Amino acid sequence: MDISAEGSDAATQRGEEYLTLDALCEIAKLLTGASDPIAHMPAVFGVLASFMGLKHGALALLQEGAPGESSRNARHINPYVVAATASGGPVSADCRAIPAQAARHVFRNGVSLVSCDIVEEFGADALPPGLEDKYQALIAVPIRDQANSPFVLGVLCAYRGLRDNGARFLDTDLRVLNMVAAVLEQSIRFRRLVARDRDRIVQEAREAIRAAAEATSAAPAELPAAELDGVIGSSAAIQRVIGQIRKVAGTHTPVLLRGESGTGKEVFARALHALSDRRDRPFIKVNCAALSQSLLESELFGHEKGSFTGAVQQKKGRFELADGGTLFLDEIGEISLEFQAKLLRILQEGEFERVGGSRTLKVDVRLVTATNKDLERAVANGTFRADLYFRICVVPIVLPPLRERKEDIGPLAQGLLERFNKRNGMKKRLHPSAISALAECNFPGNVRELENCIARVAALSPESVIHADDLACHHDHCLSADLWRLQTGGASPVGGLAQGPLELPVLGSRPPTPAAPEGAAAPPASPARPAPLDSEAAEREALIEAMERAGWVQAKAARLRGMTPRQIGYALRKHNIRVEKF
Repeated sequence: MDISAEGSDAATQRGEEYLTLDALCEIAKLLTGASDPIAHMPAVFGVLASFMGLKHGALALLQEGAPGESSRNARHINPYVVAATASGGPVSADCRAIPAQAARHVFRNGVSLVSCDIVEEFGADALPPGLEDKYQALIAVPIRDQANSPFVLGVLCAYRGLRDNGARFLDTDLRVLNMVAAVLEQSIRFRRLVARDRDRIVQEAREAIRAAAEATSAAPAELPAAELDGVIGSSAAIQRVIGQIRKVAGTHTPVLLRGESGTGKEVFARALHALSDRRDRPFIKVNCAALSQSLLESELFGHEKGSFTGAVQQKKGRFELADGGTLFLDEIGEISLEFQAKLLRILQEGEFERVGGSRTLKVDVRLVTATNKDLERAVANGTFRADLYFRICVVPIVLPPLRERKEDIGPLAQGLLERFNKRNGMKKRLHPSAISALAECNFPGNVRELENCIARVAALSPESVIHADDLACHHDHCLSADLWRLQTGGASPVGGLAQGPLELPVLGSRPPTPAAPEGAAAPPASPARPAPLDSEAAEREALIEAMERAGWVQAKAARLRGMTPRQIGYALRKHNIRVEKF
């Protein structure tokens, strides 16, 4: 009989140990990698209550106030706020979630506290609201600023019911709370380091911009916009961008180019490099959206021979190739969270290891990034790391869409036509009526759409002079109008950061068709686009729609369709869809 009882007690003890391990595992999942560990604390307290029976958990943190005020108040009580409780948070310090005397004791002495008679030691008011049974033990542990440091930045506490021999769990409870406090200390310290680093970067950016402004203010006259290689335009919007480019070009500050798709982010990145003191060093560009995560890591960091299947020789990465020069990362908002953590290290320390290598390499690279995504919303949604955002968005430069600088459409159209003539050995030119007609269009696809329009009309026009009637929009073949008809909801299939609805990009109505002679048969109506008759046709239409939405970038279309880039490539070949080149 005694042997059975002992076996039952041993089994019960093992079950309690497993529950403790399960609780620690769940808490580690919640806290490790969390961008805001404090926001996850109510869930942590829920785990402690469910797995271990520790109720009414609470977290108190020192207030971040003025140093003078904190030192004056510290003589009486450490200024703290209850940052989280089992029911949420934050709440005021007088909410009775933690007894004030217990909080003062842990904050000042930096040692754990276990009280088996709360009412006797701290009074009846020390019990938290809603706790009916007064036979409770309080366990409170310090959260130190660093390991073995006397400075305490927080107190973690919970309550244990003492009925049914609950006191036998107190040793385990104390160890578990100390473990949770250690994980919290790391998370809180990391968050404060990120905030400190962010403030330092912002201050460095302000000083760099101020120094650049002082250096350029002494210049006799600002150079015209045409002297920036590849940049065409004299509008006020483009002049502001050129002025910003000139100011930051002489510094080593990271620059983030923002704007809708087709606004010429790569052109301005090259102009920024050409104006800097790194102009004689390499300019390396990478489209982050065109590569998968594994390929992107190998492309940026390089790899050693034999590091993976197919790595038959050592390969230098783009960071290594751009050493001393400029690295342009386009579509930076498309990279995954896992790769963002790897990219952050090289941006902070300037060092990395090749894939499959152990030797640390150091590089000196000027970073220029570009995106058409709303990074602030991505940070708020948790799809983009805040620390990486503060690293790359030091000097943000917003590129204006073409509809906001319509006076530049004429010179841009002339420049694009000259490029077309040079490539194809032609001598086409634009009639003033064509330039006026183009200036009336909004071009949601920006310069890329304008280039598409010019190349199409130049290739199809029968004469050397292109008139307004030759433009595709005068024949109901405007690509923007076709995309606009497919628009659903409030989202536009073209453009990037544009907010709100755009105006219809079609020009004025076509010239009226002359009336048919009396008695003549009426011309047949233009056939409507037939609906797909079978699944093959429907799949082809859906594939074309995804490619158009993605700007004919296969990697983006794969994400829209929930497929891999290889599957997208196979589907394009299967349906004989020609990939548009812009």
